[in-house]
Amino acid sequence: MGRDVASVSISGEDRRRYRDKVRRCLDVLARMLGESQFDFERPHIGLEIELNLIDSLGDPLMRNADVLKAIADPAWATELGQFNLEINVPPRELGGEGTGALETEVRDHLAHADDRAREVGGRLVMIGILPTLRRTDIGEETLSSNARYKMLNDQIFAARGEEMRIAIDGPEPLRMHTDTIIPEAACTSVQFHLQVSPEEFGAYWNAAQAVAGAQVAMGANSPFLFGHRLWHETRITLFEQATDTRPDELKTQGVRPRVWFGERWITSVFDLFEENTRYFPSLLPLCDDEDPREVLDQGGIPELGELTLHNGTIYRWNRPIYAVVKGRPHLRVENRVLPAGPSVADVVANGAFYYGVVRMLAEEDRPVWSRMSFATAEENLHRAARDGLESTLYWPGMGEVPAAELVLRKLLPLAHEGLDRWGVDPARRDRLLGIIERRCVTGQTGAAWQINTVRALEEEHGVGRHDALRMMTRAYAEHQRGNEPVHTW
Repeated sequence: MGRDVASVSISGEDRRRYRDKVRRCLDVLARMLGESQFDFERPHIGLEIELNLIDSLGDPLMRNADVLKAIADPAWATELGQFNLEINVPPRELGGEGTGALETEVRDHLAHADDRAREVGGRLVMIGILPTLRRTDIGEETLSSNARYKMLNDQIFAARGEEMRIAIDGPEPLRMHTDTIIPEAACTSVQFHLQVSPEEFGAYWNAAQAVAGAQVAMGANSPFLFGHRLWHETRITLFEQATDTRPDELKTQGVRPRVWFGERWITSVFDLFEENTRYFPSLLPLCDDEDPREVLDQGGIPELGELTLHNGTIYRWNRPIYAVVKGRPHLRVENRVLPAGPSVADVVANGAFYYGVVRMLAEEDRPVWSRMSFATAEENLHRAARDGLESTLYWPGMGEVPAAELVLRKLLPLAHEGLDRWGVDPARRDRLLGIIERRCVTGQTGAAWQINTVRALEEEHGVGRHDALRMMTRAYAEHQRGNEPVHTW
């Protein structure tokens, strides 16, 4: 979840102090890695889900503060737009009983929150992009009240010096300009966390990067934006464009974007934090009072607040996380490529697939990243985002292969074995991975269901586009509440 910050004016001296403090934090992180100070006894997983609020018609409802007050649960928080909420599911062990209660717990959380949302005239929808969003729904007044979002908006546009241009090709291309980052609020995702040891971090991050395209192909759920049918997972390209601090001249010079796949395979988590400090100026240059060197010298564990705040404004699709929990530091890979939804069953199945596959890829004697270029992994991601399960992806030893075939023939068997190694119950493993298998066999992702439903309403019943999107969104919400996987809808 985003850190709350106070609204302040930012000076050049603030930026200099912050840059120096971030570099000091990086030096301390290097010491901690060298001294093996990190907690890693049993692997834990975590889950964050971003959701949308809709009204009785299916249009966005700008009342997240009211709904959050009604929910009255610290696991919930606001997100960028007033129609967004986020839940942070408590971490748990991956094996044993840890995954068993996850689906039930998430369902119960969402059902309770949905009931509270109904009290203020709304409903919760877990979807990659809310299909009924219109351009009139976005503006600075749509930002949530947290000062962090206003500061981010101001700093991004101060860095750009001009309006943002969003251009997305597809069956119904979209071209628009905006003077706010609020289009980013259209992008609602699920984030899978995996705690790993420092020694294994590089392998797990590389594995997550390698499998990102396959994840998006079989999890696509964002085909509509502002009434246009675009990519199967439009959220990927929208997010890349909606937070881009670079005007065209800086893009031409090769300046790196803040929403970033990366540019190379890594050997250590340090590589990523070092890239952050080397390539990206701060957006929120706010310093705390901690002296990380002094804390470490005295036997304590530093929070490295500036390093982690800076990291939170660099939107890698697989983000490194440093955190201190109960006085003990640990590292996580935060997997951010997937959209929210369609059902809780789908989300948990997507997580099981991811955790199983990366375990196997990270432990291979001849890892996949030694046989596939980094640029190919990035191309896989964008191919999958454009065409979903209809895309063709590259995989070593298979060449160019349909995405569904890659998942069914290569990655699902890896996921089975990986979950076994994590200690997941076989019956639970088979149920969750069976959802992925049937989704690939039927070809019905969330995106495919949305596209086909809207097409049927328009072509067979003569319904106009926005009304069709409203009807589809209401039907989607009912299916989601029933928790049947999307391939059965």
